[in-house]
Amino acid sequence: MEKLYQRLFFVLILCLPASQLVAQSLTGKITDQSGIAVSGASLHIQGLTSTVSNSTGEYFFKLPSKGSYRVKITSSLHQPQSQDVFVKGNKVSNFVLQPLGSVREEKSVTGSRRLVPVSNYESSTPVDIITSADLKMFAQKDVTQILNYAMQSFSSNRQSIAGGTDHIDPISLSGLGPDQVLILVNGKRRHSTALVNIDGTVGRGAAGTDMNSIPVSSIERIEILRSGASAQYGSDAVAGAINIILKSNSPFNMSMSFGQTASNTLGRNFNDGKTFQVDYSEGIDLAGRGSLNFSGQYLYRGATDRSGLDTRPLLYSALPKKKDCECDEAFQQRYGELKSADDQLALASGLSRDNMRVGNAESANGGFLVNGQFSLLKNAELYLTAGYTLKAGEAAGFSRLPSETTQIDLSMYPNGYLPLINSGITDLSVASGLRGRIAGWNYDLSHITGKNKIDFHISRSLNASLPLGTSPNNFNAGELSFRQNTSNLDISRRFAFSGPFKSVNAAFGAEYRSDNYEIGKGEELSYSFGQPSKGIPGRKMGSQYAQAGAQVFQGFTPGNALSQSRNNRAVYADFETEVGSRVRLGLAGRLENYSDFGSNFSYKSTGRYNFYKDYSVRAAYSTGFKAPSLHQRYFNNESSSIINGLPSRTLIANNESSIVNQFGIGSLRPELSNSYSFGLTGKITKNISIAADAYQIDIDDRIVLSGAYSRERDSNGAILPGGDVNQILNRVDPVGYINSVQFFANAVSTRTRGLDLLVSDRFKLRSPGQSITLSASLNLNKTTAGNIYVSDQISNNSTLTTKLFDRQERSRIESALPNSKVNLTANFAAKNWGMALRTVRFGEVAYNNPFNPAFPEVNTPLIPDQTFAAKWVTDLTMNYTFTNELNIAFGVSNLLDVYPDTLYMDPNNRQDNLSGDLLQNYTQSASRDHTANGRIPYSSNVTQFGFNGRHIFGKLTYSL
Repeated sequence: MEKLYQRLFFVLILCLPASQLVAQSLTGKITDQSGIAVSGASLHIQGLTSTVSNSTGEYFFKLPSKGSYRVKITSSLHQPQSQDVFVKGNKVSNFVLQPLGSVREEKSVTGSRRLVPVSNYESSTPVDIITSADLKMFAQKDVTQILNYAMQSFSSNRQSIAGGTDHIDPISLSGLGPDQVLILVNGKRRHSTALVNIDGTVGRGAAGTDMNSIPVSSIERIEILRSGASAQYGSDAVAGAINIILKSNSPFNMSMSFGQTASNTLGRNFNDGKTFQVDYSEGIDLAGRGSLNFSGQYLYRGATDRSGLDTRPLLYSALPKKKDCECDEAFQQRYGELKSADDQLALASGLSRDNMRVGNAESANGGFLVNGQFSLLKNAELYLTAGYTLKAGEAAGFSRLPSETTQIDLSMYPNGYLPLINSGITDLSVASGLRGRIAGWNYDLSHITGKNKIDFHISRSLNASLPLGTSPNNFNAGELSFRQNTSNLDISRRFAFSGPFKSVNAAFGAEYRSDNYEIGKGEELSYSFGQPSKGIPGRKMGSQYAQAGAQVFQGFTPGNALSQSRNNRAVYADFETEVGSRVRLGLAGRLENYSDFGSNFSYKSTGRYNFYKDYSVRAAYSTGFKAPSLHQRYFNNESSSIINGLPSRTLIANNESSIVNQFGIGSLRPELSNSYSFGLTGKITKNISIAADAYQIDIDDRIVLSGAYSRERDSNGAILPGGDVNQILNRVDPVGYINSVQFFANAVSTRTRGLDLLVSDRFKLRSPGQSITLSASLNLNKTTAGNIYVSDQISNNSTLTTKLFDRQERSRIESALPNSKVNLTANFAAKNWGMALRTVRFGEVAYNNPFNPAFPEVNTPLIPDQTFAAKWVTDLTMNYTFTNELNIAFGVSNLLDVYPDTLYMDPNNRQDNLSGDLLQNYTQSASRDHTANGRIPYSSNVTQFGFNGRHIFGKLTYSL
């Protein structure tokens, strides 16, 4: 690489005019904050040479030509620093280094249209900043997991047995959903994922953004605006915006890390979840007129498994039923003989009761990102950001036992099987633009295109409806795709005055955005009952029909396939003024017009008052909206089930379909919000800073995925003609082929209230060159669901009204995320080594069942609600610097091997329960908890911090 640079510079020198060949030099002095000279500091100019500061802190570079150079300074007792310096002739540039562990007032640009950033403690709205140093301090490997532990108001956890959501982590800011926080990259809107969460996870019914498609190595800092920002950035910014700022010209840096779990739970030891990660980042100078930064990441994450043992008494045959007039003693004897034979067969065949995989899915994630800019003229600059990520994942579903005759082919899987969902996720983004200054105005003209595509392939499965022995075991189940193109023109100017109004920053802009959402069908056998194209009927076993399609994930049918688009136009104005030296006021407004639902106007007002020394109060009020996504309007799929021996369909129906119209549900409307915040910021001492912000977010017409409207049936499975759902579905399905239906609807209003508190401190220890940084943060958050909006068709029926937004869906919004979060961090730095200790308290979460256990419905078992207690999770990392270029680190996440509370399990849910008593038998008891026959000991519906246990890792970093 060094030889390549030398050749490039040699060619460049030959091409330069003679006037450029005059020798240039860069000199200066390195000091610390107290003005004391720093000797032995290493200075490096990328692609050229290195030097070391002398005993008086002075340094010297001889350079080949004038131009812009990036200088990196490192010292074992100070924070590394990089700075661009333009050299013409003999340039003198001094540098002041910060001590290790120091608290700096990071500057942010998010939440304001001013080009000059301000301190996060001086902004009019709360903005948290996570630096690149913070990103690599602890054991977490990807963006969402890093923020989950570093940010008190951010939440994200990996899901298990949740289809595509196993591979794309849903996120939350201030207790709201994945699609109620806007993700920006370098201030530009990031496209969402193609996946809409339909399984029983946090964020159900929402389509968020895959933040993990952005390599951690490419990130300079992350700015989290905790204030409604629809008036500034448009739809989705109800809770705020997360702006990921990318590196523009970083020194060479490469790191490798290895790790795995070392945990004990459920009476077993676990050493799984192996991880291997490589990160790379390096910038190059473009002849002094710009720079280009390259970043890449490869992350392999092995699967983890924290499943329990199957509690079903029989694995190879159906559970027996008590005969008429058969006494319990005779039944148990008959049952025991069946079980003995079943156990012997399992032992001889090698069928284990550990037949599930509950934990992290296996994944391999590789991607790169390029970010750069190039000066065309004095006041005009081209910029480009392009990224590509490919992720391959393998997630397990529910195991199929030999006894489950409608889902299995014993000639293919005599001992059952565990089907797998394999996802291939492609993410592509390109942002380019021209920015500069003309006639006193700053301008930025840009275009961003982004695409997310998910392919589903099912393996170790079968289509049970095909003739025995003829089904394939791998299926292409279809694909989801989302594309977005956004064009922006932004102009701004700062006007300075001599009167009480010191300045006014005026900004105006326009945006055009187009979205496209597609569902691609799977191959025929992934969804078919039999094989209609070849005249092969579906398989029948006596009075029972086998289930259609690929087991675990039925493919998208031709009827599901679609391609839908929309566009929207927006204009905005944003003003910010300083009144005297103590007051800052802001006002913004934005008008949007969508092709599918019309217009919306949002506005925001902010204020900040410095009332005493470094103490200020700040407040904001904003209206906002979240446009219904194309996913929510048009997603549809179906799965087959066997009801009363006959195949039936379970639908998530398109919001525009005639079936949904029968329930009186019209086209989706935007969610409308009102946000309030009030805060206090200040410095208690020179090194102790504090910020406290309270907030309230009211949302009307919040979009949710309804509960399942199932046909009413008697105890024998026959349809009850007078049932309310039956009467509705019979209008479009008189033969009763559709058994249940779900749909998206503007169903509820919510109110979220919370408090964020941050305190940070830095002080030096008595020993020279040692320091410690302490920080603490707290988030209290509570969301309450209010009014339920129902149509006239179902408003007079309490059962139908309840199903639209039942207790389970309410708990996902109100209590599935921690109601509090405490983050305590201590970072100790010495000459050649450092240590970081962090502990996070994740507050309690709760899960409610669809039916109130105090009032069980007919044929519905009593299942208790459950609250999961708060837990502390502690991380520890130690690092040692051998040279300025080489660093090694070892660490442990979840040092104390903490797990969330286990799910409630009925005492009679055990494999040796052979009782024939209707209230005590195994079938009844297993239905009274959510452990899926004992196999899922930890909740997959509500999660605080996952359930993988202790993880140990090592990391080696080399930089120049």
